[in-house]
Amino acid sequence: MPIELSTAHAPAHRKLAFWQDIVCDTFVQLDCRSELGDDLHGTLSSSMLGQMSCTEVTSSAQRVYRTPSRIARAREDYILIALGREGVGGVVQDGREVVIHPGAFAFYDTTRPYELLFDADFHQTIFQIPRAELQGRVAGTETLTAVGFDRLRPLDRLALDFLTSISGLVDQVDADTGTRLSEQALDLVAMAIGDRLAHRPVSPSSHRAALLHRLKAHIRAHLADPELSVADTAAALGISSRYVNNLLADEQTSFQRHVLAQRLEQCHRALASPAQVHRQIGEIAFAWGFNDLSHFGRAFREHYGLSPRAWRASRSGS
Repeated sequence: MPIELSTAHAPAHRKLAFWQDIVCDTFVQLDCRSELGDDLHGTLSSSMLGQMSCTEVTSSAQRVYRTPSRIARAREDYILIALGREGVGGVVQDGREVVIHPGAFAFYDTTRPYELLFDADFHQTIFQIPRAELQGRVAGTETLTAVGFDRLRPLDRLALDFLTSISGLVDQVDADTGTRLSEQALDLVAMAIGDRLAHRPVSPSSHRAALLHRLKAHIRAHLADPELSVADTAAALGISSRYVNNLLADEQTSFQRHVLAQRLEQCHRALASPAQVHRQIGEIAFAWGFNDLSHFGRAFREHYGLSPRAWRASRSGS
């Protein structure tokens, strides 16, 4: 069920403070300012879709700030994607500024200061994503914060249409479907970001980030193959095996460790899914590229602190 909050019943002199509490409780610690005083209004409806939240925000003119002092006291680590529905809103981060019109989106990073500007009534859909979920798909996101994504580019349009569609389904699908939809949304957003990185003048570090994205995408696409190897992956990307591990070393991992972590994550998710309760643990492990159940069990316990069987039981309540 969605969480629904509104300033409608707040005392007039408390509307701005109440709205700030609503926004901070839903997203991250922020400062809100408005000249409207008693006339400020705002409504918010938020639901979970897999690991992301989808929030409809309708409100009036205001400024919103994520300040260094707020960041220093917080533990939040998210990417926020703002999808324009009605009115316009500005985003300022990392020395860039973009105006989000209806039918466009932009994103910003909660680990660095930003400012949101609304000069009149507006309606946006905000997708809040664990930062690691997006950065696990594409590196270099910091170069595209406060940059507009609209319908002029094919991959932008694809991501935009999908985000718009799932925002209308968020409370109509079961948890397992919601997880799959959120994964697809993240994949499409990452593709749009990766495409933008590939078609703009980039520094050597950004080129490296784009190559890392291609590497991770190849691994994700072949994760179920037990024969997936660093040599074949390197050949597919036209680089050396040593360079594959060099790229992954930027994230303090290696090819084998990254593949293992991704396979474990897929099994972890499948074992928690009510829709897959009929599948044997071994069947799930083999489906994601494991070929040794003893190794799978040890690795799962080391990574998550529970055996696969205990994890599944904890999620089913049995």
